[in-house]
Amino acid sequence: MADVVILGAGISGHTAALHLSRLLTKKDTITVVSPNSKWNWIPSNIWVGVGKMSKQDVTFALAPVYARKGIAFRQAKAVAIRPYGDDTDARGAVDIVSTGRGDTGREDRIRYDYLINATGPQLKFGATEGLGPDGHSLSVCTADHAVEAAQALQDTIAKLRAGQPQTLVVGMGHGTCTCEGAAFEYVFNVDHQLREAGVRDRARLIYLSNEAALGDFGVDGMTFEQQGFQTSSELWTASLFRERDVEPILGAHVERVEPGVVHFETLDGEHHALPFDFAMLLPPFGGVPLAAYDRAGADITAEMFAPSGFMKVDADYTPKPYEDWRAEDWPETYLVPGHDNIFAVGIAFAPPHQISRPRKSANGTVITPSPPRTGMPSGIMGKTVALTIADRIKHGARAEAHTASMAHMGAACVASAGADMRNGSAAAMTMMPVVPDYSRFPTGRDLKATSGEIGLSGHWAKLALHYLFIHKAKGRFGWHLIPE
Repeated sequence: MADVVILGAGISGHTAALHLSRLLTKKDTITVVSPNSKWNWIPSNIWVGVGKMSKQDVTFALAPVYARKGIAFRQAKAVAIRPYGDDTDARGAVDIVSTGRGDTGREDRIRYDYLINATGPQLKFGATEGLGPDGHSLSVCTADHAVEAAQALQDTIAKLRAGQPQTLVVGMGHGTCTCEGAAFEYVFNVDHQLREAGVRDRARLIYLSNEAALGDFGVDGMTFEQQGFQTSSELWTASLFRERDVEPILGAHVERVEPGVVHFETLDGEHHALPFDFAMLLPPFGGVPLAAYDRAGADITAEMFAPSGFMKVDADYTPKPYEDWRAEDWPETYLVPGHDNIFAVGIAFAPPHQISRPRKSANGTVITPSPPRTGMPSGIMGKTVALTIADRIKHGARAEAHTASMAHMGAACVASAGADMRNGSAAAMTMMPVVPDYSRFPTGRDLKATSGEIGLSGHWAKLALHYLFIHKAKGRFGWHLIPE
C-alpha cells in the first residue's frame, strides 16, 4: 500500500491523478490537494474573455469526478513540505490549510509515500504597480477574470457604437511574462469581435509584448518549411498583424499601470506612456508560496526551491551564457534532487534558463519571455511521473523513471484568431522539440515536424479540442486514449 499526494489540480496534477487512478490498486491512496473546487480548461478562457463562452463552459466541479475515480480530494492550499517527516513520523508530509466551505482556515498535515508538486503559477500582478483586476487592467488568467474582461469589452464596443474612438491594448504586463500565445489569441479574438460588431474602423488595437520579435512565443521563434522554402514564425506572424491592422509594440516591460495609461520601457532604454480605454495585460508567473522543513523543523526552502518559488528538479541550474545553453540542461524525470519520491511538473518546476535569447534594455531591465510550460507539455509531464510512481509502487523504488524532456518533446498549439464556425480562424502550430537543439537540427528543430498554418479549419480543430479535453478531464469513457 502506498499513499500518493498531488498538490494542484490543473492540467499536470489532474492528468497525473487520473492516470494513477487507473494504474494503481484500491489498496493505494491518491489524494489531490487544490485550493479550487473547480477544474478550468484555461485555454478556452480566451473565448470567455470575448463573450463567446460562459464560465460554465470551461469549468466543472472536481469533487464528483474524484469520487467516481476513487481519488480523495482536499480543497485546501499547501503551505509547507516536510520531506523527512517530523518528530512523530519519519514519512514525508505536507501542511495544508483548508479553503473549503465550512472549514476554511483549518490546518492539517497529511502523509505521503510519493509527492507530486503540480501547484501551477502564482499570478504575480503585484510585480507591476497597478496591474490586474484589482488595479487598472484586465486579465483572462482565470474564468472569473475572463468574465470581467468580456463585460469590459462589451462596454467598449458600446462606446464605439456611440461614435467614441477607443484604444485597446492587449499583451504582457511585465518584461518577464510568459504565455505570449494567450495574448496573441486574445488580441485577434478581440479584433474579430470588433469586426463582428461593425466598429473595427473606430478602434485602435495594440499588441504590447516583451517579445523582441513577433512569433517568438517564448520559444525563441520557429522555422517552418513549406514546399521546399523556409520561413520564420516572425514573418508568418507579422503578416497576420498587417492583415488585421493590429499594431505591435515589442521588447516592452510594463513599469506601472495608471487609470487609462500604461507606462513601459523598451529594449532601447526609452520610456513611454500609452493612453488606453481597454487593457488586458497578463502578469508574470512565480511559484506558489511553499516552504520546506527538515525533520527538526529547520528551514530548507532554499535547497528545494529556486528564488522564483519554482521547485528544483533534475535540471542543470549552473549559470551559463546563452551560447553555452544545451538541450541537456532541461529535466527529464522531474525528480527533486536528493528525493526519489518527490516530483515537480508543469509550471511548478524551475526551468534551468529561458528558451528565448536573454535580453536586457539599455538600462539593464530584463525584457525576455519566460519559458512556457503549459498545455500539452504539462499533460505529458503529469502522465510521465504517474507512470514512474506506478512502476515504483508495483516493482520497487529502484524501478527506472520514465522521461519526458522538453528538449525531446514535441508540442502542438492551436491559437484562436477569431471564434466563428463560418468566418473564424486559428493558427495551428507544431514544433519538435519545444526546447531547440542545435546539435541535432540546424534550425534547432525538426523541420518535418515544425509547421504553421492559419485558417478556418484551425478554428474547427480548436473547438473540437475544447470538447475533447473537457471529456478527458471528466474521466469519461475512453479518456485515457485521448493524447495529452
